[in-house]
Amino acid sequence: MPPLHVDRFVCRRPQTHPQMNLYEPSTRRQVVQSMLVLVRCNTYARRMDIETVAAAAIYLFSTYKYYLSVYRNRVIKKKWRRRRWWMLTIHRNRTKNSMENQFAELYAEPSGEFNNFVRMSSSDFEYLLQKISPTIAKKDTDWRDAIPVKVRLAVTLRYLATGDSYRSLHYLFKISSQVISIIVPEVCLALNNVLKDLVKIPNTTDEWLAKAKGFNFPHCIGALDGKHVMILPPPNTATEYFNYKGHFSIVLLALVDSDYCFMFVDIGCPGRISDGGVYNQSVLKQKIDTNVINLPSPSCLPNSNTSLPYVFLADAAFALSTHIMKPFPGHHALGTPERLFNQKLSSSRVAVENTFGIMSSVFRIFKKPIPLNITKASLITMTCVLLHNFLRKSKTSQHLYSPPNSEDKYLNGELIQPGSWRQNYTGTFDPLQPIPRRAPTCAVETRLKFTRYINENNH
Repeated sequence: MPPLHVDRFVCRRPQTHPQMNLYEPSTRRQVVQSMLVLVRCNTYARRMDIETVAAAAIYLFSTYKYYLSVYRNRVIKKKWRRRRWWMLTIHRNRTKNSMENQFAELYAEPSGEFNNFVRMSSSDFEYLLQKISPTIAKKDTDWRDAIPVKVRLAVTLRYLATGDSYRSLHYLFKISSQVISIIVPEVCLALNNVLKDLVKIPNTTDEWLAKAKGFNFPHCIGALDGKHVMILPPPNTATEYFNYKGHFSIVLLALVDSDYCFMFVDIGCPGRISDGGVYNQSVLKQKIDTNVINLPSPSCLPNSNTSLPYVFLADAAFALSTHIMKPFPGHHALGTPERLFNQKLSSSRVAVENTFGIMSSVFRIFKKPIPLNITKASLITMTCVLLHNFLRKSKTSQHLYSPPNSEDKYLNGELIQPGSWRQNYTGTFDPLQPIPRRAPTCAVETRLKFTRYINENNH
């Protein structure tokens, strides 16, 4: 066999036409096919030896691999896409001066337009503005001026007060919906940090005894209730938040005093969980069971030798226990001990109904499902709770937030005057689901003792 010639195996780049695009697969296939034709022709015409055929095959394979690597490593040019405008036309004339002028016009209105706009007095607005400014203030840049803190606070308060969409507020304040979606949670978080001490459960015996003086029920130290706050179906976990009313919700569990202020709240429990599960999983139950909040010890009531514990009043959705009193189930004839007990309990427990009613009538964010995720919905709900206590305790905003005759009034357990909050109540707070359950014997005996005392001292 003759020796192989090395120069026959040298792979060289083939000569191609200048207009041929070697990056196209079809062109590469055409070149390879033409070379195969030449090899076949030369083989049969000139009776090429095996060395020439092997060299041609290696040459074809090398050429194919070369153009394949060039094709795979090519740089793909991105298509130029026409970008959108940086700022809408209605936003381009937005300046600090225009925003300040808008507030100046509201301030100047003698009919209290500013108070209605933000749901509080101007002095309380300035107080909150001063408290949260260090947290949410932004610096101006070379491209545009930062949105003032005053406007950020007003946007958030207006959103809570009306429940309007971000798109609607965008036309009012000339701020994009995307920016408003950032402003609202940021301001709510700042308000929660500033006002967090306004929702505080008593932790001394004297504080609990002071709360008991405001209720028209013996040894009552608070009214307990829970409501479903409507939300949109959350992704992936929607069934956990589907409640018995057919809505998606989170639960707001609250303990209020006789002044219609929140003492304790637990927000965020999935709406699917029953009322017993909501209370059993709450921090409040743990504090009551372990008595870390220093509840007063059982004592005798006036004109009685029976020692009774201090209790919280609730409705049929809660389980009867030693520290939680609820009405007798069913209908009872007029003048019966059970009827008198239920009337007495309802006239005192109305405090929690008034509290929820006043808050939802002013902060109409609750008039429809909150279109945010669970974390932000819980954050906004907590902000409304804190603002409720802040405005209820404010000397300049209390008459604006809850004017006279805004709460329900009862006489002998019967509603004699509906509160004005019912005129604006949207009914979006669903009550907890009442589930019958067997109460402990000690709890039943405690309720019977309260029933006997109320009937003996009904005057």
